[in-house]
Amino acid sequence: MINSCNCASSQKKNSYMSMNALVSIAPPSGGCSGTKLCPFCPTEGMPTCLMCLCIRSSVYCDDSHIDKIPLLPKETAYFYARFNKIKHVKATDFANLRSLKVIDLTGNKISDVEDNALRDLPRLRELILSDNQLQALPELPTSLKSIDVRNNLLTSAGIHPGAFQDLSHLEFVYLSHNRLDYVPTPLPESLRVLHLQYNNIQSLHEDTFCNRHELSYLRRALEDIRLDGNPINLSHYAQAYVCLPRLPVGRML
Repeated sequence: MINSCNCASSQKKNSYMSMNALVSIAPPSGGCSGTKLCPFCPTEGMPTCLMCLCIRSSVYCDDSHIDKIPLLPKETAYFYARFNKIKHVKATDFANLRSLKVIDLTGNKISDVEDNALRDLPRLRELILSDNQLQALPELPTSLKSIDVRNNLLTSAGIHPGAFQDLSHLEFVYLSHNRLDYVPTPLPESLRVLHLQYNNIQSLHEDTFCNRHELSYLRRALEDIRLDGNPINLSHYAQAYVCLPRLPVGRML
């Protein structure tokens, strides 16, 4: 369980709902001093101490009016900071948080994630950055299973070549409502869902999903591709789907 602020017994204003499960955090009247009695909020006035709610290894900072990532306990596995005013994610924001499995920053104003901010998170499996202002993706950890960057300003130039290639656990990619000019390739064999609707994709090539040098190649896992809302006419690229179990969704006329 993540510790809450407990700086002095005479200053307690914390409300506890099931001591072993739910902790609603409020600041002690004297603030947090960073002593051993107050490990959760090591500096005075930390948003984590003032605004967030902890349920075991989960930290919830939704709709808290914070403008940066708060200092998180090293045990944090699930971090939610939706609908805030965060603009940047720094390389130090998640440093040494080796238990992190889920990061959800939906509905902020994030325009920049430093390239090494997420790379060294060995257990991160779900990254949600939808409804922000991102123009580029940072380097991603190989443990990632799902990435959601819908409704941003993401361009094809903002995705590293081969950004997804080595993510052998990646199954779900949501990139709709951005400014992409082409499908980011190569794609890992593990991929099951690829949503690219409402971008600016105008063409495909035979190797986008398949392997033109191996006619017997089948990509059985990839069953859900959406390209609707793009200018591309899918009927012009029949050879691009011969290895797929289902045709992509999109304009055929």
